[in-house]
Amino acid sequence: MAGTSEQPIEVLPIEVVTRVFPARPAAVPEIRDFIRQCVSDAPLAEADNREITNAVFRALLDAAGPSGAIQISCRVYPEYVEFDVLHAVADEPVAMPPEQDTFADWITEMLRREGINRETAARQLGVSAKTVSRWVGGETEPRLRELRRIQERFGEVKLR
Repeated sequence: MAGTSEQPIEVLPIEVVTRVFPARPAAVPEIRDFIRQCVSDAPLAEADNREITNAVFRALLDAAGPSGAIQISCRVYPEYVEFDVLHAVADEPVAMPPEQDTFADWITEMLRREGINRETAARQLGVSAKTVSRWVGGETEPRLRELRRIQERFGEVKLR
């Protein structure tokens, strides 16, 4: 516009990719794959990767609400990538990941590393020994409130 002192507006191409995941530990590998796909052209630094992982775990721990799901949105700009990790709206469909024993593998290894048996772990976590046995056997996974206690006792749950 002639005679105006406004700065020109720069228009950047942006791609927004959003996906909803169940708020379960077994979804973590699928979430990581989704994030890797989003940043395939803009690799993350290690600190950025840790920040995203922490945001995903915080959202998983907080997602015990009615939907039991989280939404991850990725905005890909020409020079950088932005992520949002949010609670999913209750009426959004949630695709369940294929069955995986990754949490069972992690908890089994953690018990072995800590040198404690299932009964001791159950007492420390405030659950029954049968519950811990089901986790170790891959029959079930912890609920989010149990996952919080697991993280308080054993540290960050690291899944592949």
